[in-house]
Amino acid sequence: MKAIQIYRPGNVRIIDIEKPKRKNGEALLKILYGGICGSDLGSYRGTFSYFSYPRIPGHEFSAKIMEIDENKLGLVPGMIVTCNPYFNCTHCYSCKKGIVNACSDNQTMGVQREGAFAEYITMPIERIYDGKGLDPKVLAVIEPFCISYHGVTRGQVKTGDTVLIVGSGTIGILAAIAAREKGACVWISDVSEGKLKIAESFGFDKTILNSTEEQFNERVKDATMGNGFDITIEAVGLPSTFLDCVNAACFGGRVVQIGVGKKNVDFNFTLIQKKELTIVGSRNAMKQDFIDLIDLVKNSEVSLEKIITNIYKSEDADQAFNDFDKNKGDMLKVILDFT
Repeated sequence: MKAIQIYRPGNVRIIDIEKPKRKNGEALLKILYGGICGSDLGSYRGTFSYFSYPRIPGHEFSAKIMEIDENKLGLVPGMIVTCNPYFNCTHCYSCKKGIVNACSDNQTMGVQREGAFAEYITMPIERIYDGKGLDPKVLAVIEPFCISYHGVTRGQVKTGDTVLIVGSGTIGILAAIAAREKGACVWISDVSEGKLKIAESFGFDKTILNSTEEQFNERVKDATMGNGFDITIEAVGLPSTFLDCVNAACFGGRVVQIGVGKKNVDFNFTLIQKKELTIVGSRNAMKQDFIDLIDLVKNSEVSLEKIITNIYKSEDADQAFNDFDKNKGDMLKVILDFT
């Protein structure tokens, strides 16, 4: 069968590999759609911390069950599903505490292990979730929504909070949607006017163009009457945007770090003490996040279709990665079509 491989930075290939054979407790899945996320783009660029080459990318996807044994989850052949792509070891300290998303030996599909960008994959049955009739394209966006939703949950966002999302890419906009669903007043910041216009199309008209530090600080001051935001969420992965979140948080506020990067940050850490900030990391997502969000998207007015700005046939993956690399400011969620 065919699969997509990032052979080295800037080099995407279509390769031939053996079709997988399922083991006991696994299902054989035919991939339908797969999303290229920011970490995939970082892998393509050679800037993503966790990636090793060569590797089949892909951890955002929808699929059709082709083969599966009788199971307690009610999953049957023909069902359209999505999956939890974060494989945990089950025996480390965090796993034993039930914090499986922060497993010390986590292996995410398409990063530390082979991913989903292939014609067929096998998956443990307990990692497969019924799509409940959602469009397969939308179902492929559930995983990044889970990443954002988990971060918003880590920030303890509640009704009436003022929330600043720094970064209006896919994760940032989905975090904004999640925060709005929890009743918060949401602002979005980005260096790209194009990305902010996309954010506005989702109803987020409170935006901050972060072209200079002075402009950013002034807009934060104006937006919050000088108080700062209750919660700031970093969805980029750069030292500068992390510091933006620290600076924009109110005294007694919370900072959530979702973005992943390779660079170090240098700042006066006493600011954490002075403001009595709560700074939390947010990694991956939990099973319940997937289940809750599939229900949320199915039963509410949350529309994920607009997140998808570009669709390429899977055989054009090299072009998709190249275009996304060169036009990231104008592209949001890029989907590969394996149907």
